[in-house]
Amino acid sequence: MAAVKSSFPSKSITKTVVKSVKVKVEKTITFKYERNTSSKFKFGAHVGMSGGISKAVTNAMDIGANSFALFLKSPRRWISPDIKPEEIEKFKQLCDKYGYDPRKDVLPHGSYFINLGNPDPTKEEQAYGSFLDDLKRCESLNIGLYNFHPGSNLDSDHKLALERLAKNINRAIKETKFVKIVIENMAGHGNLIGSNLQDIRDVIDMVEDKSRVGVCLDTCHSFAAGYDISDESKFNKFLSQFDEIVGPEYLSAIHLNDSKAPLGANRDLHQKLGLGFLGLEVFRVIANCERLQNIPIILETPVEDDDSVYGEEIKLLEWLEDKSIDDKEYITKRDELFKLGAKERDEQLKKYEAKVSKATKRSAKGDIASMVTKKTKTK
Repeated sequence: MAAVKSSFPSKSITKTVVKSVKVKVEKTITFKYERNTSSKFKFGAHVGMSGGISKAVTNAMDIGANSFALFLKSPRRWISPDIKPEEIEKFKQLCDKYGYDPRKDVLPHGSYFINLGNPDPTKEEQAYGSFLDDLKRCESLNIGLYNFHPGSNLDSDHKLALERLAKNINRAIKETKFVKIVIENMAGHGNLIGSNLQDIRDVIDMVEDKSRVGVCLDTCHSFAAGYDISDESKFNKFLSQFDEIVGPEYLSAIHLNDSKAPLGANRDLHQKLGLGFLGLEVFRVIANCERLQNIPIILETPVEDDDSVYGEEIKLLEWLEDKSIDDKEYITKRDELFKLGAKERDEQLKKYEAKVSKATKRSAKGDIASMVTKKTKTK
């Protein structure tokens, strides 16, 4: 297999080579990208585990990742088979072999079905069962972090939904030993919990053992929810808001995604780095942000059926390390990627503007109806 070549300047980055490694628990494996262990950051991606949970480790190696995310079971089923003991052992062996610390470098993603704030007691309990099962799978694999979406109030009282969420986190902590529960911020659509930082703070305030809870900030979700993080000053302002409202000690991971939708659109539409409305600059800022060096930074950008895209983006992020905003090669790359995403940005902007226009018209009609009603009552 030929080495995968990068489409951006190769100067000052680790070259992509084919590397064959023999381990006792695997056949000879050929990796597409060489892992850069000298990088200051834990850049990684969400990888597949088809064929066994241990496959996630070699899939992470295949894209040159220094951290990785995975599903512990099917994210779209309530019940999945237990992980086989031999797969658990194989996962641990491969993590050790390739230098991944499962307590710090692995960030599983919870099932999409889980909604711990559900107002229906039966559905809430079903969600809790799946949630607890995920956490116990983490601990059987010696994984120290677990990321999940905090759910929705489903048109119920929002404060009570936050209380239910915190209650279930407290229950789960008591039924497990060490895994840290990492709450992800959301994009602001509908009745979602966690689209603003205060939601997350309110939940953490109700968690009894705060050493067992953390936060994952998703760049696309933050931008979609109205937090402008598109350049260095804006990103630093957002981190300052996070520190003030939630607390710096809770930042446990980053999900790295550009956004297909514009600022404040409340659309969870991930885009490849540099092609979306965020643009490449925020990712250059992140690749030079010292406080983010020791936590998993996980790509969830669109890859269709080709995970090697993640390998290319990881190399792009590593190339951005130590790059200044006025670096000529960086400016060329930034502009090239932004141009590539122009068509999709235009399409999404038109959809967003049409949506805003309809909402404005509905609001105007509502105001007129209200005025008519008031006048009628006063006659």
